[in-house]
Amino acid sequence: MLVCVGSALTMLVSAYGFIDVLGLKNIVLDPSRIAAQVISGIGFIGAGTILFLKQGIVRGLTTAAGLWTVAAIGLATGGGMYFAASAATTLAIIILFILQPFEKKLSQRFTQRRLKISTSNESKSIQIVSAIFSLKNVSIASFSLDKAENDCVISFSFKNIETKELSLLVAQFQVDSEIKEIVWSQ
Repeated sequence: MLVCVGSALTMLVSAYGFIDVLGLKNIVLDPSRIAAQVISGIGFIGAGTILFLKQGIVRGLTTAAGLWTVAAIGLATGGGMYFAASAATTLAIIILFILQPFEKKLSQRFTQRRLKISTSNESKSIQIVSAIFSLKNVSIASFSLDKAENDCVISFSFKNIETKELSLLVAQFQVDSEIKEIVWSQ
């Protein structure tokens, strides 16, 4: 709301704030100059909201796009384009709220579940890898085995594994005393 009000005020200042100097000789005003600076400034702020977390995970794109859209709505309102501002507001609300369940359903198809297991026994790590690779109806996106001085860390990313199946797998490994740590995420 603050971005929209600020943009509207900026547009009003840009269009009407310098009206008293228009009568002076050799003074030409371009009301779009200040408005253009709003768009680039909001783009800069929006870029700061985008976070690159892990491999393939980006957060904040919707926030950045929302900031940019709200700034444009404010500029349209300040410029007296009330119908365009109302239509853009309606479309933004539809996109952000009504389409959100569809977005969640679609994005679930591409989420990867991760499993990381630490053990101090090298032969146990081979057993764990064999057990996971022998699972049926599971698609492994990536796998790594890192060996340190005293630990073997096994990491898996699954394309399609049900939460129930992953929970059973974790429960199976939790009872093993040779496994130091199990970390899993959805």
